[in-house]
Parts: sequence; C-alpha cells; structure tokens
Amino acid sequence: MTVVASVHPENTDPGEVRPARRPALSPSRADDFRQCPLKYRFRAVDRVPEVPSRAAVRGTLVHAALEDLYGLPAADRVADRAASLVLPAWERILEGNPELTELISDDDRETFFSEARTLIATYYNLEDPTRFEPEACELRVETELADGAVLRGFVDRVDVAPDGQVRVVDYKTGRIPSEKRESRALFQMKFYALVILRTRGVVPTQLRLLYLADNDMLTYKPDEEELLRFERTLSAIWKAILDAGATGDFRPNPGKQCAWCDYKALCPSFGGTPPPYPGWPSEIEVAE
Repeated sequence: MTVVASVHPENTDPGEVRPARRPALSPSRADDFRQCPLKYRFRAVDRVPEVPSRAAVRGTLVHAALEDLYGLPAADRVADRAASLVLPAWERILEGNPELTELISDDDRETFFSEARTLIATYYNLEDPTRFEPEACELRVETELADGAVLRGFVDRVDVAPDGQVRVVDYKTGRIPSEKRESRALFQMKFYALVILRTRGVVPTQLRLLYLADNDMLTYKPDEEELLRFERTLSAIWKAILDAGATGDFRPNPGKQCAWCDYKALCPSFGGTPPPYPGWPSEIEVAE
C-alpha cells in the first residue's frame, strides 16, 4: 500500500526493495494513458507523488475491511462483525502509511470511521456474504499477450460456482457513474475478464460492480469475441506507450479532467515544466 499515485492495495511502497519485473499494463494505468499520456508518464514512469484524497483513503479502508470479512467463516460474516473490522483494518493501514494520520485528524476520525461503516452496512443490501465462499479476494492476476504485452493487476473478488462459472466482483465506494464514466468502469472489468480468459481458459459469466455509496450495482456479461477485440485494444495502447517511452514524447491532453489533476503545476498546458525524462525502464517495474 502506498500514497504514491493512489492509496490502493495494488500499489507498493516506493521505498520498498522489490525484485525486478518487466513493465506491465494495469487497468488504471491504461486508463491514464487513454486520458492523458503525460499523466501516465508522471504516475507510471516518474512516479511523482500525489496527495491521497480522503475519499480514496476511505475506499482503501472499506476494501481492507471487506477483505478481512471474507477471511472469516461464512457464519461469522454478519453485519455487526463487519463493522467491527473497520478499526483494526485502519490500524493495519497506518502501519504501512503513518503519514495518513495527518490526512485523517483526531477530530475527524469518528466521522471517517462512521462513513466507512455505513458503506459496509450498505454492502449487505447488495450481497449476503454468509451464503457463499469466494475463491479469492484481492487476487493478483497477470498474463502475457501474444505480442509480449504483460497485463497485471488486482481483482477485488473472484467467485467460482460449483459448475465452474466465474464471477468477477469489484467494490466501488463512490457514486454510480454517468454513462460516459460507466464505460471506464467496464474497461477495468473487461481487463480482468480478459486476464481470466487467458489464464483459466474461461470467459467470466458475470462482471459485477457494487456501488456502495448508491446502494446499487452494475452487472455485465462479456462474450469471448468481445474480449478478443478488447485484447487488441490493449495491445494497441501498450504499443503506443512503448513508442512514447522510447522517445519520451508523452503529450498532455487538456480537458475537463484537468480540474482535479494533481500534476497541473508540472504540465506545460498550464505553464509548468515536467522533470527531465528519466528514460523508459526496461528491467524494473513501472508503477501500476
């Protein structure tokens, strides 16, 4: 977990010594490049630190508590027990990110915890965790495409039915998206569906997005032909990233999204100057 790029289980501490891995494409970094190549560079190559938002940290806390919930026997996964997991999950997060104590002040702690417990309580309106056993939570997935592109990421939950049908589940602590943003959410889920297709040889029966803030969900049933088209899209994105990486030409793409971008001070579209390009990493992992 880290406060670089975002506070999310799929990220790691930038000071941690990690084994060398090939650069890879994750759904969030692919979406960054689609939005703005320069934003991708700042996050994935330069690793310019960002200040995590309160909402992002709250989302991390809810994810951690739900992961702990599924570590319990099914009969114990009741709502009261889930609420009790918030505080120990927060203490564990702080062990790796003590600087977050500055983001969540003592005066705000109880409100912050209450908001997280409310989101977890809403989860019980969407699913009953006592009635099924997931195959995996916070599952790290990785596969290599035929053209050499490596896909890597973390799936919130994978369920496998007795007949072998696979369901991919993602928890969202924000609001249900507009139609335009919905396509971005499905982009992430298709990414994971493709990885499962390539690693398990099966097309997930259902992609499920649980929007806890709205007490609602989006479900989607992919088909193999669609996922193969999506694979070609990812290959094209990765080729474009490699081309930009070879030259350092990661161009900004100004738009409405700039209003909430942490990198405006470094962006030439706003009078900023990017740091010197460090070169494309060939043997170390770019941030995912």
